[in-house]
Amino acid sequence: MSKKLQNIKAVKQMLEGNHAFQTKKTHGFTDAKQKAELNKKHEVGDIWEETNASGTIYVIEQKNGFRVKKPKNSISAEVKKYLNSFPNCPKDTCTCKTPNRLDNKMRVYHGKCFDCVIEMEHQLRIEGKYDEYEKNRIKNNAVAWIKTAEEDVNMLKKAYTEASTLVTNADGLTETWAAKMTPEEFEEKVQEQFNEFKKEFLENLNKEENEDD
Repeated sequence: MSKKLQNIKAVKQMLEGNHAFQTKKTHGFTDAKQKAELNKKHEVGDIWEETNASGTIYVIEQKNGFRVKKPKNSISAEVKKYLNSFPNCPKDTCTCKTPNRLDNKMRVYHGKCFDCVIEMEHQLRIEGKYDEYEKNRIKNNAVAWIKTAEEDVNMLKKAYTEASTLVTNADGLTETWAAKMTPEEFEEKVQEQFNEFKKEFLENLNKEENEDD
């Protein structure tokens, strides 16, 4: 066979996923059925499973000219699948197939798509439970905001501490710039102000809840 014809044959095998370099690493399978699967001609888009000698199950997908191989039920895949799912949507009624921006936003807060959240809130209104639900939702959002603000305060204190010392001379000696407050004084003052704000914020939140009851 001429070299040209050999190259044409090799290209054809690659497109079919049967070239030697595409299959030589798949070995150690546990039974004849899987060996037969390995040598089987697959069409683009075909997906099947293979198990190696150590018992690891792989999902194989035939692409156009190559195969994609990945472990089945890997931890990262399961986590990604969960994060991209809507675990709280009623499976018998949910019709969400292609999530949009509103669906993804509702997933963060409720674990449901937008339509299922609307249906849930409608049902709560019918049952007379919506006001309590709305109150709890506002409170949870407020508590989450306070937590984020507290993280920002900690970042601010850290930034001030790190900025209070600068390496400025050629000898690499550390010099402290003159500031009105030391890092310790700054941290204490910022934390004190935030604690006062947090206390007042939560007191007002609880006051509003009591007035609504």
